Amino acid sequence: MATVYLSLGSNLGDRHALLGAALDMLQDRVGCMLALSPFYETEPWGFESPHCFLNAVVVLRTAIGPRELLSVTQGIEKELGRTHKSADGIYHDRPIDIDILIHTSCPQMQTEELILPHPHMWKRDFVRLPLLDVAPLLRLDEPLKTP
Repeated sequence: MATVYLSLGSNLGDRHALLGAALDMLQDRVGCMLALSPFYETEPWGFESPHCFLNAVVVLRTAIGPRELLSVTQGIEKELGRTHKSADGIYHDRPIDIDILIHTSCPQMQTEELILPHPHMWKRDFVRLPLLDVAPLLRLDEPLKTP
């Protein structure tokens, strides 16, 4: 079993309902929820939009590996109305976004589809702050040490 840390965000539609639906689907398809940060309302990062985000970090216990987890999270995004992923640094409004931050069974991974740990998690307050709520012992100034 592994522990996974996922970042969730929504800035279109009923943001609370979309985050709630994503959390329910993650528990059904990924595993038991161990912790959930408070929801943070944040300005869009990397693009202009009048729509603020709701962001959170969830911690789950799972038996599935990083590649399968990526497939599951992308499937949930599609089911909840996401029509395209951000690419080449071009970001858009979206009903739901789920990013894998850390997967303890694979502390480091770099493929075309997935980099672990998430390379920008400490650079973005909308990820860093809720992550520190659920994992206050993670250190910002050292290489990642997972439990």
